[in-house]
Amino acid sequence: MAEESDLEKTEPASPERLEKARQEGQVARSRELVTFVMLVTALGGLWVMGDSISLHFGNVFRTTLHFERMSAFDPPHMMNLAGNIAANTLLALMPLMIMMLIAALVAPMMLGGWLLSTKSLAPKFSKLNPIAGIGRMFSTESLAELVKTIVKSLLIGSIAWWVISAKIDAIMSLMSEPTHAALSHSLRLVAGTCALIVGSLLLVVLIDVPYQLWSHAHKLRMSREDLRQEQKENDGDPQVKAQIRRQQQQMAKRRMMAEVPRADIIITNPTHFAVALKYTDKEMQAPRVIAKGADLVAMRIREIAKEHHIPTLEAPPLARALYKHTAVNQEIPLALYSAVAEVLAWAYQLRRLGATASNLPPPPRDLPVPAALDPLGHTA
Repeated sequence: MAEESDLEKTEPASPERLEKARQEGQVARSRELVTFVMLVTALGGLWVMGDSISLHFGNVFRTTLHFERMSAFDPPHMMNLAGNIAANTLLALMPLMIMMLIAALVAPMMLGGWLLSTKSLAPKFSKLNPIAGIGRMFSTESLAELVKTIVKSLLIGSIAWWVISAKIDAIMSLMSEPTHAALSHSLRLVAGTCALIVGSLLLVVLIDVPYQLWSHAHKLRMSREDLRQEQKENDGDPQVKAQIRRQQQQMAKRRMMAEVPRADIIITNPTHFAVALKYTDKEMQAPRVIAKGADLVAMRIREIAKEHHIPTLEAPPLARALYKHTAVNQEIPLALYSAVAEVLAWAYQLRRLGATASNLPPPPRDLPVPAALDPLGHTA
């Protein structure tokens, strides 16, 4: 039972799931909202530009219905006349068409935002499956669309019948008005009638928009197993992450070992720890640890130091303190300046005299290492 509940899609979609669906072109859309916005825009344009449109169409009608008989037998003149009629018609409707174009671009952004996805344009052969198509025909979504269409048709039809019945006298009186006045009056009458009809769509939009938001969220719901799998993908497979960490550590170790030949001195514990120090007067403000390690790594540091004739000093308290309190490529603590200065001075003397000299200076003893920095001394 627990496994079945984990596989049921009862959880809301995660932000990653929503973003992936958006990239695939799956966002909440309401055709009713887009239709409503475009119709309102068209009616507003007709209401504001009704006189201008009626004037242009009046000129078009006069040019179309009145011409000389001889012009009918002159093809070039008829072509010029048709071109002028088309230009005047386009000029009359151009502002309204621009408004409709803007509305068509803005309306989808009101729900789901602007989206251009190439994945949604890719062909899906699964949609050609007739069995799946029959299933979609009898799905809950198709039933909801059918109910919505029936309710919308009944609502709009009833309001249209009521509005037209109330204005039948005004419609009939248009025949007794002058042409220009009749055109202007008819456009305003159509705009007002359509405004009442389109206003009824507002109720449909107020119902459809929340339904589309709910339907979109319902489709993208996830199961608990999906959430766990997504979290695992985001965090990464533990085995893969461990392998990556191992590779990173190995790369860091190789880089560190490559720095050992540049060291001025190696300080050892003598066997458990090894710390390589480097100091360049013009480049560093204080001596810096360029490599360190314990056990096998310490042994490898000592081997490289022997191969490259780098001085090695056994100073257990100092080695422990540097290993504990200084990271690789980090300058040594201020409290260890004195001890490290003695060690570096000894190393510089060895380098100046050479390994074969007979009067080599003795290694420094009793280095001033604060007990607080020595792990063993602090414990004691």
